Amino acid sequence: MFPILIDLASLKVVLVAEGEVAEKRLAALDAAGAAHLEVYSQAPTATLAKQAGKRLKGARPASEALQEAHIVFLAGLDDRESAALAGKARAAGRLVNTEDVKPLCDFHVPSILRRGDLTISVSTGGKSPGLARRLRRHLEGLFGPEWAGRLDELGRQRKAWRAEGIEIAEIGRRVDAYIEEKGWLS
Repeated sequence: MFPILIDLASLKVVLVAEGEVAEKRLAALDAAGAAHLEVYSQAPTATLAKQAGKRLKGARPASEALQEAHIVFLAGLDDRESAALAGKARAAGRLVNTEDVKPLCDFHVPSILRRGDLTISVSTGGKSPGLARRLRRHLEGLFGPEWAGRLDELGRQRKAWRAEGIEIAEIGRRVDAYIEEKGWLS
């Protein structure tokens, strides 16, 4: 596994999902800033329909929708349908994540802790999502809501140092010293 963060604001994302997992995945995609998102569900719950709004496009995507997507998320579908949709998306060269079906995944979604722009993720490579969830909950106690403001403060400071023409290596040292001075990780 090679961990990366993908900016979903500029990518077309397709979510094909059913049930409670559909609601959870849509909430996660919204939190990640998926701006060009289409949602497909045969039997959307009232909550999913409200969450998705105009993004709810119907029961299942046409082949063209899968071909136009950059990333396809599948959740809450039976194994046969998941395999068929994943196959169509992969044939079009699209990245696919099929919730809890490791062989149908091109990537795994980690357990995510967000504090503003601070994103902390925990992954077990799909071996134990439960362990990743427990570790994330532990980290939530260590990194509370105040970290959103701390990151913003540090970002402003870093921007000022860059504007002064300070070299990247020196900025790294100053960031470390700033965090120590503030006692944020003591």
